[in-house]
Amino acid sequence: MAPQVGSRLPLHWSTMAFRITAAVPFLTLLTSSAIAGKPDQWYGQHTASSYGHASEYSRHYAPTSASSPTAASCGYQGGGPTATVDAGILHGTTTSLPAATASVNKFLGVPFAKSPPTRFAPPESPGSFSAPINATSWAPACIQQFTYPVAQQQFTELIFNTPEPPESEDCLYLNVYAPSTPAPAGGRAVMFWIYGGALEFGNAGQATYDGSHFASYEDVIVVTTNYRTNVFGFPSSPELPDTGHNLGFLDQRFALDWVQRNIAQFGGSPDKVTIFGESAGGFSIDALLTSFPANSTPPFRGAILESGQYSYRPTRSESTSEPWERLSAALGCPGQYSSNLTCLRAANASAIKNTIERQILTFDPIPDGVTLVQSPAQQRLSGNIAYVPVMGGTNAQEGRVFTVGQNNTEAYLTGLFSNAPGNTSALVQAVEAAYPLGQNGLKTPYDQIAQVFTEYIFQCPQAKWANDSANIGIPTWRYYYNASFTNTQAFPQLGVYHASEIPIVFGTRQELGTTTQEYALSNSMMNAWANFAKNPMRGPGWNPISTGTAAQVLVGSSSMQTGGQYLSFNGSVLSGTWDLGLWGNRGDAMSGGVTVIDQLEVDYRCQLFEPIYEMITGTAGMM
Repeated sequence: MAPQVGSRLPLHWSTMAFRITAAVPFLTLLTSSAIAGKPDQWYGQHTASSYGHASEYSRHYAPTSASSPTAASCGYQGGGPTATVDAGILHGTTTSLPAATASVNKFLGVPFAKSPPTRFAPPESPGSFSAPINATSWAPACIQQFTYPVAQQQFTELIFNTPEPPESEDCLYLNVYAPSTPAPAGGRAVMFWIYGGALEFGNAGQATYDGSHFASYEDVIVVTTNYRTNVFGFPSSPELPDTGHNLGFLDQRFALDWVQRNIAQFGGSPDKVTIFGESAGGFSIDALLTSFPANSTPPFRGAILESGQYSYRPTRSESTSEPWERLSAALGCPGQYSSNLTCLRAANASAIKNTIERQILTFDPIPDGVTLVQSPAQQRLSGNIAYVPVMGGTNAQEGRVFTVGQNNTEAYLTGLFSNAPGNTSALVQAVEAAYPLGQNGLKTPYDQIAQVFTEYIFQCPQAKWANDSANIGIPTWRYYYNASFTNTQAFPQLGVYHASEIPIVFGTRQELGTTTQEYALSNSMMNAWANFAKNPMRGPGWNPISTGTAAQVLVGSSSMQTGGQYLSFNGSVLSGTWDLGLWGNRGDAMSGGVTVIDQLEVDYRCQLFEPIYEMITGTAGMM
């Protein structure tokens, strides 16, 4: 059933691709009193009658201070684990999980750069600590951007930012989760997480990103890091050099450098780092992969991209100075200052946040030749990228969260394909024919639109990214997540939506209402991700792309359950290579393990969009 709404919820395209940008009445929320009574869980205590933020998570801005409470030495009572890093001593905390072989040492809110940083400037060394750091709680998020109107803010935050953290410019901190037992010879594998959020919001201190389960059950070390987003992370001031625009990407690199220097103090190996991230985190990882040339030694040896990549975006947004100029004008710049840059550096941070949210100002990264190349797709096909094993994948219904309220298929697709080459009308007709209403689980125009969005924006570009990586000799694995659990979602009607796999991958799913299948699936996915990190060349446990065993994979018709709907697939695929790891529903049964299928079983419509990707990236004829 489509989510029940009373007005449209159109998209706004940004660098990562999209945001929800119009008021929307409430979807049906979970209303169990048992769920509502657990405010510590990731979806908070929201119910249909109390939509919005619980009082302890009200919107607030934490003023910048010279010393973050997280980084202060006061208040530490002693007794926890300690670690000595290049800047000083850290005092952490320990947690234990059920049936785990080891407890977990957690070092939270660890400064990896000077914080607060100089506004609109690259990160700098934190220097040495004058006293031990009390690393027992998460640091504030960097200042986030959730655009107006208010109902849209609330919806976006409920899905992607609950519980809501404090925000501050004093935010350049990371978190380390490490098994408490002695490390093996050579050190443990390290998993370095980069969060998503369209490069506009996100933070490493979400309970969903707690690395304790990975550390405790899979014997790996997890590092999660903050980085600056929106105008604070990607300022488009013409007064800055090109290399001074992508500050958020520089923050990520600074944190990776910190890991190289210090992770051995936690039992990890700097030579065994795998970067992984979701959505804009995947975008960031693709930027890292394509900005390190083939003959370089990057600060990682493997990469996992969940629902995001940069190379084959079907939409393009060029960064301009217009949002910067509009922000400057709104805040009365330059005024008594010598320039807009000087003025905005002195401006109140909450005033900047309020302006970019109300005016829906978008600040995109630019190709600077350091953190982002001009054409990652062309760079990939040339073979001049980091040669490390990669894994990428998407969710079966990514688009349902971004297309709520849409019910005019022709009008929506006309706008969606406005930048496509050739006859837009003919393309729209072809796409509508390929996604017929009343078939393949597409019961409503909303279902139809959402599935087109899922495949055009996420699935097919990720498939092209994976196959092109394999074609240049990169060991490449691909997965397809296809399970939906009501106890991990505020809006179960959204199905297998964007980011819904994260609590399953991290093992931070709700214990309340967890089914046997959910528990098994989460454990299996955690294990596959960790296995990849422990030995990227061996992969997660199924065939890499282009090396699967040729076999009969589909005869006649087939069906797959997607978010509670059965989708039937055409019967034209008679043989292929089994190289796509399917996690979740398959027919009537849900397995805790992976089912390996041929990519064409889910990608058979991607050929419709191939000319668009090639035109936008300029890669036609390169392979």
